[in-house]
Amino acid sequence: MSGTLFTDVMIFDGSGAARFPGEVLVRGERIEAVARGDERLPREGAAVVEGKGRTLMPGMVEAHGHLTWPTNVERTINTMKPLPIEQHVLVTAQNARITLDHGFTSVYSAGSLGERIEPALRDMIDGGFLPGPRLRASALEKGAEGVLGVPAGHDPTHQRDIPHLRDYIAQKKADGCDTIKFLMSSDDAFQPGGSQTLMYSEEEAQAIGEAAREAGIWLACHAQGAEAVKRALRAGFRAIYHCTYADEEALDLFEAKKDATFTAPAVGLLWARAYEAQDFGIGPKEAAELGALRGIELGQQVIPEMRKRGIRVLPGGDYGFPYNPHGRNARDLEHFVNLFGFSPTEALVAATKQGGELVGWDVGQVRAGFLADLLLVEGDPTSDVRLLQDKDNLAAIMKGGQFFKQPCDTGKALA
Repeated sequence: MSGTLFTDVMIFDGSGAARFPGEVLVRGERIEAVARGDERLPREGAAVVEGKGRTLMPGMVEAHGHLTWPTNVERTINTMKPLPIEQHVLVTAQNARITLDHGFTSVYSAGSLGERIEPALRDMIDGGFLPGPRLRASALEKGAEGVLGVPAGHDPTHQRDIPHLRDYIAQKKADGCDTIKFLMSSDDAFQPGGSQTLMYSEEEAQAIGEAAREAGIWLACHAQGAEAVKRALRAGFRAIYHCTYADEEALDLFEAKKDATFTAPAVGLLWARAYEAQDFGIGPKEAAELGALRGIELGQQVIPEMRKRGIRVLPGGDYGFPYNPHGRNARDLEHFVNLFGFSPTEALVAATKQGGELVGWDVGQVRAGFLADLLLVEGDPTSDVRLLQDKDNLAAIMKGGQFFKQPCDTGKALA
């Protein structure tokens, strides 16, 4: 068989336009053609998938991924500390498979619990040896370990002077990382008021940005306090997570750099911590102390303002905590609708087209020439994004023209 033809499908192409009936032809790893209405595409040599009116849409992009964080929907591991390395590598591979199993065909890493685990995982996935999403790989989050409440594992070098920061960035590029995550601020969950604690000076941030551009590597960061957001923006960071306390000046600067910069607020973790973590010792009092309730409240103010300015706000919810496991990633879309005022279609665009812009591959759209990362979905997710939370609603999952999940109604190739 030299290709796959999806017929009798309702196509959501990722652009934000309404679904339309049509056909999609895949040859090799890419989409060869998209037809609308009654137009028919060539069938010769293609396996025919009868869509039966189901929705064909792009695979989703997890914009704030932590594949090394241990817990998934199949197994709870009640820790956030690194496991014995042999176990940790295998758990990470399991998390990658589960992420793909739930419709996320690409992941942008927001930091790892190991220096080289993600580049090795990415290469195994890309080589076809393990199932998983496309991955923009990272290393350990870098911050001021041991001070200001930052836990162990967030600074593998402890050498924070500018020459060592530059060396670290060059080493991560040599190790095969695509992106590096820095903690530009601390976090209220690390210590009370930690979100306002700055972790890098303006001079250090500028040196990080310059070194990354020289090395050809992207930058991501945790930034809650307004000044942390501004420093990351001025330094040229690509993904600036949270932005919880972004003020007018920070939003103005973000708007000016919106063509090259993205955010993912990670509301999934805040929601789980606020309302679903009782079995893990986090009740309403603890959730308030950890900043979860306040974070949701501030997000409901900041994120709509970001959207008015055209800033790309993407789903990605810090999945991998014991109470926020990998596999629930699609729930972020529901949070975007219920908490931040997105329409279902707008949430889908954020998870597909705009996610594709973040990772920098030809993904996130059902469009000729794009990589054939596709989902065949029971029902209409443009009306109800909750459909995507049940993996049984994913009748087929394709990545790079190959089925990870085979539809049950595929016809034979036509001669």
